[in-house]
Amino acid sequence: MKKSLLLFLVITCISIFAQEKKNATTEFKVTGLLKKELIISLHDLEKYPAQNITDLPITNHLGEARYTAKKLKGILLKDLLKDLKIDEDSPKKLSEFYFVFTAIDNYKVVFSWNEIFNSATGDHLYVITEKDGTKIKDMDERILIVTTSDFKTGRRHIKALSNIDVKRVQ
Repeated sequence: MKKSLLLFLVITCISIFAQEKKNATTEFKVTGLLKKELIISLHDLEKYPAQNITDLPITNHLGEARYTAKKLKGILLKDLLKDLKIDEDSPKKLSEFYFVFTAIDNYKVVFSWNEIFNSATGDHLYVITEKDGTKIKDMDERILIVTTSDFKTGRRHIKALSNIDVKRVQ
């Protein structure tokens, strides 16, 4: 009886600790309809100057406050992707492209090419390099993407970004 109880407790403890897995990434890939795919690592991010970002209230889909991200620094995503070579020669056709951001847990968010490169949204779309005084390499939520201009910030708040897939509207 004692052995069974001990075995039960050990299995329960293991399963509880297994659920506390940190979902963090150390790089993300940019794939899809490109002339050349990219891999952007934490080391690559260190090469870009980070901007200070005002404290950002994170809300859910209803606009209810969840928490406030403080002491943020980040790199504009469009600065990271500015040399991206989409497999299309006509600039006019770039409006047909969109980007599917996928987190390690398969959460997905979509941005159009125009949102990133041709609107104010692109001026507020960041890869976070520091949060609450913690550098990206030590953050539990790395690689984190936020859009500071969104009304409901949690909708496009991407934790543990693993891939950006470039696609074209059919």
